[in-house]
Amino acid sequence: MGRELEYKFRLTQAQAAAIGADCGPFAETRMETAYYDTPDRRLSAARQTLRRRLENGVSVVTLKTPLPDGSRGEWETRAPSLAEGLSALKAQGAPVPEAEGLTEICAARFTRLSRMLPIPDGRAELALDRGVLRGTREEAPLLELELELKEGPDEALAAFAREFAGKYGLSGEPQSKFARASRLR
Repeated sequence: MGRELEYKFRLTQAQAAAIGADCGPFAETRMETAYYDTPDRRLSAARQTLRRRLENGVSVVTLKTPLPDGSRGEWETRAPSLAEGLSALKAQGAPVPEAEGLTEICAARFTRLSRMLPIPDGRAELALDRGVLRGTREEAPLLELELELKEGPDEALAAFAREFAGKYGLSGEPQSKFARASRLR
């Protein structure tokens, strides 16, 4: 299991342009994500997120679970289908839900511009995501920034995120893409 610690921020077009100009060059990844749950939303109730994402056409299945410190446990595997991904995640020790009854409940389609940034005693990934969140009939625009710890102490990322947000006038985004997409009809 990996551990995910990230800070998310809402962006305006102007903020995205300023960050792009200051922090580029970036790697570009096309993302198409489907989020799954049971009809009674058992995974959501347990604060778990299950997704299958195509990253530049490569299928990756991910399960995220809450950890006591506020970060998330993250299991991830390349797999051609959700069922094969769940089997591989189970072999990794992930608390995998039964595949029977899982259904796609929402989705996202976006382009991610990313790069690694040095932080004190480590490094973080900066990701600018631009696209749409999708319910079954509705869509909403997506424009956000993520700073994710890749190496180093939690406190270093927290301090870096505060400084970065102050420099660009960013507001925190407390909800995940899944949470926002799942509210769409």
